Amino acid sequence: MLRHAATILLGAFLLFAVQPLLGKHLLPVFGGAPAVWTTCMLFFQVLLLAGYAYAHLLAHRLSPAAQAAVHTGMVVLAAASLAAQGLGWGAPLRTPLDPSAAAAPVSEILTGLLCAVGLPFLLLAATSPLLQAWFHRCAPGRSPYRLYVVSNVGSLLALLAYPFAIEPLAGLGQQAWGWAAGFALFTAGTGLCAWRARGAAEPEAPVASPALPDTARPGAGRVLLWAALAACGSAALLAVSNQICQEVASVPFLWIAPLVLYLLSFVLTFQSERLYSRALFGGVFWLGAAAALIALYAGTDLHILLQIGAFSLCLFGSCMVCHGELVRLLPHPRHLTAFYFALSAGGAAGGAFVALAAPLIFPAFWELHATLAATAFLFAFRTLAGRGMAWRELSWTARGRWAATAVLLATLVAGLLGHALGQLEEAVALERNFYGALRVEEIEEAGSRWHRYRLRHGSICHGFQFSAPALRAEPTTYYGRASGVGSAIDVLRLARSLQGRGDGLRIGVVGLGVGTLAAYGQPSDRIRFYEINPSVAALARGEGGFFSYLADSRADVSVALGDARLSIAAEPGLDLDLLVLDAFSSDSVPVHLLTREAFALYMRRLRPDGLLAVHATNNHLRLGRLALALAASRGLWALTLVNEEAQPFDYQSRWVLIGRRSAFDLLPLMAPWLREPSRSEGLPVPWTDDFSNLFDIL
Repeated sequence: MLRHAATILLGAFLLFAVQPLLGKHLLPVFGGAPAVWTTCMLFFQVLLLAGYAYAHLLAHRLSPAAQAAVHTGMVVLAAASLAAQGLGWGAPLRTPLDPSAAAAPVSEILTGLLCAVGLPFLLLAATSPLLQAWFHRCAPGRSPYRLYVVSNVGSLLALLAYPFAIEPLAGLGQQAWGWAAGFALFTAGTGLCAWRARGAAEPEAPVASPALPDTARPGAGRVLLWAALAACGSAALLAVSNQICQEVASVPFLWIAPLVLYLLSFVLTFQSERLYSRALFGGVFWLGAAAALIALYAGTDLHILLQIGAFSLCLFGSCMVCHGELVRLLPHPRHLTAFYFALSAGGAAGGAFVALAAPLIFPAFWELHATLAATAFLFAFRTLAGRGMAWRELSWTARGRWAATAVLLATLVAGLLGHALGQLEEAVALERNFYGALRVEEIEEAGSRWHRYRLRHGSICHGFQFSAPALRAEPTTYYGRASGVGSAIDVLRLARSLQGRGDGLRIGVVGLGVGTLAAYGQPSDRIRFYEINPSVAALARGEGGFFSYLADSRADVSVALGDARLSIAAEPGLDLDLLVLDAFSSDSVPVHLLTREAFALYMRRLRPDGLLAVHATNNHLRLGRLALALAASRGLWALTLVNEEAQPFDYQSRWVLIGRRSAFDLLPLMAPWLREPSRSEGLPVPWTDDFSNLFDIL
């Protein structure tokens, strides 16, 4: 058993270690959108299904010797392909991506992943069921399901190692080479297991299984139930990951934490059927559902750690009841590859629902609502309807259990429906795509003078504009005239006037919103916005007649679609006076825009006396401290401007202005606030493309 366990452990480690590695590689190409990870997870689940199908066909269609030969040959071929990638591109697991594919990112991500890791991942996915089947032939008197626990332990080790050991200590290229070396070791282990299994025969004597004592082939109803339970667990994983990343940041740690809980539920339930108690974990599920409901209603008013805790409890409870019920339906080991195939098919279906179907059928992030409701119905069915007794045959205790479950179920569904419908109030336009859910709201306060349209992305306002002609050109929200960015524009104009220069300002803006900063434009100015979401660009350009900042601006205004960092890197002749960094999805932070490498690019695109304005207003993270740390790491000067007085036009805001010493020499109005160059004492460790730590800036 040792060689099988060691190979399965290593295979599972590699299977899950490569997922955050590839997700992090793809993230900057598509604007750091949380849906990048959801799409990656869909790919991994589909490949897992393909791997389980491959294992099932091998185990039931070929002789043991043929299985060993075919699988070993395929693993050697995959190892050779990784070596060829490394020689051709400088590192394995890399594939060219098209940044212009921002309008259709799902197919680009799936194609890129398939080229980078398709065959190795498929074979790693097949390892656990195939080697369990081989072990069952070699040792028919021992249960192979314990090896599934080993597999999940290996997966957990990979997920815990990545954010705390792998990511901080190695760059992406080093991680890829290390992973390829691990795959070479896995190839050797697979060869040893195949050599042992090549002469084994199918055991004739049945092995007792507590869930299914006989060796009868499971019926269609049981197979569908396997798939449904697996689908609910998978959908809960992705829906919770989406919810957390949408409100904080799409980073490996927040990808991994839900995955750890998901896999932990497999470890606990498959280790022993006795560890799963319906009463105990049913209570955890209902408590987690209630906590998630509270977090949904509270939104960004709830501290981020409480949000993460509520959604994590919800995920753990959901996965425990789904996977616990799966263990109660385990088949005889003779049918274990069919069981794993159904389990992976359900997982892929749950992933496809969240990644592909939900953005098409839901105008907002309602996949968590649907998944919670489906899990509650399925759990109620397993605990109540599965007893197969008529109402009149039930005891009063059983009837009380039915009534309590019905009340809990009705309350949960009503709460989820209430939250979903509440998001539609005041909405005059709804749109959702890969990059998030947009909602335009019409607001009237104290008469027509204050009538306005507001754009919300998730739970955060991304700008509003008054309808009255007298106020229509007024900059609002975080960009008002008293804000840090408004002050920076005014002072830059003054400095230009003192220098006797008559040319206009050249301004770059990362993040479009409703285009509010275009209101500052003068006839000789050039303002270029960088926006990855085509739906945001359409609304800002006037689609629907809600916003007109771009159309009304007196400056030469243009919009570049695509990831801002890649677009700026492709435009070497920018020579900007001001670069505004304000790209957020809901309250989520695009990490790749806030790294030392990104700041080096920004400074190359600024004039010697130009300024970088970082919007640091955030409900959960101290982005201002991170901006100061990044400035200090490059020897730049920095100044924090806070607008604490909320006005009819403005919101409270925090901006950090960063530049070379020459920039501040030309800003006499800011001299009273300028004390010294930005220092690193007491600041967080600056983020890089290979490292980021959210806990430093909570």
